Amino acid sequence: MTQATPRTERQRLQPRLAAACIAALLAALATTAASEAGTLDSIRETGQLKIGFRDDAAPFSFVRDGQPAGYSVALCRAVGGALQQRLELETLDIAFTAVTVEDRFDALKQGRIDLLCGATTVTLQRREEVDFSLLTFITGASVLYRQGGPSSFTALEGEKVGVRSGTTTDEGLRRALSEAGIGAEVVAIASHEAGRDALESGEIAAYFADRAILIMLAREAAEPADLVLSQRFFSYEPYALALRRDDGDFRMEVDRALVKTYRTPTITEIYEANFGKARMSELLRAMYTLQSLPD
Repeated sequence: MTQATPRTERQRLQPRLAAACIAALLAALATTAASEAGTLDSIRETGQLKIGFRDDAAPFSFVRDGQPAGYSVALCRAVGGALQQRLELETLDIAFTAVTVEDRFDALKQGRIDLLCGATTVTLQRREEVDFSLLTFITGASVLYRQGGPSSFTALEGEKVGVRSGTTTDEGLRRALSEAGIGAEVVAIASHEAGRDALESGEIAAYFADRAILIMLAREAAEPADLVLSQRFFSYEPYALALRRDDGDFRMEVDRALVKTYRTPTITEIYEANFGKARMSELLRAMYTLQSLPD
């Protein structure tokens, strides 16, 4: 049997190598084209808007009667309705996917969801990962404690305090305690409801979260009269809907839908449906006015 020379072997392999290179190139081009097509083109083709929501951030995002509900979810539904009209679709399926504090941004970047609806604070660090819509809410971190419990920041010395892990409040609380030299033990808690339960049972002396969330937690406590909600804000928390970076066309339509909602009584209806009789702050009213950009 004649042994192939190195040149003959190269000649024999060249067609296979060329075919493999062409296949790899075509796959790369297909991936790039899909990426450049953008979210709006995907929605046109599939007739579906993929929304990620947290089920543990009432009153912004939670589950009621087996369905996604809350202030942010209602805004996302309004975005879906506006997209259906703008894209002239007969129907638009809104597909909800539950996400967590830990995986919500990965779900966006990996394309598992198109829009994140929850209690998501806009920060410069997060804007390195994802993009954000116009602001949807303004609140700030505050504290819930039991009657007779620590009513000042310095009174937390030697106490256990709870906070939802993975949130901006978690980061801010640890930093503030350290800077103030207060020796409180910070307990990372898996959900806001678990934090309230730990507070009521005496496992922790105080629970920190965004004040709008604390209002709902206190209202639904076993003994609401036993809990006190501080009037102080310890941080500034501007919320928005998160979406993938470098998709300006999609962000434009999301912002257009929010502006339309802010200009009408619909926003008051959404607020009252989720916050009840809790008075809308002047800061939030101003946000709606400032975000209602002219056409």
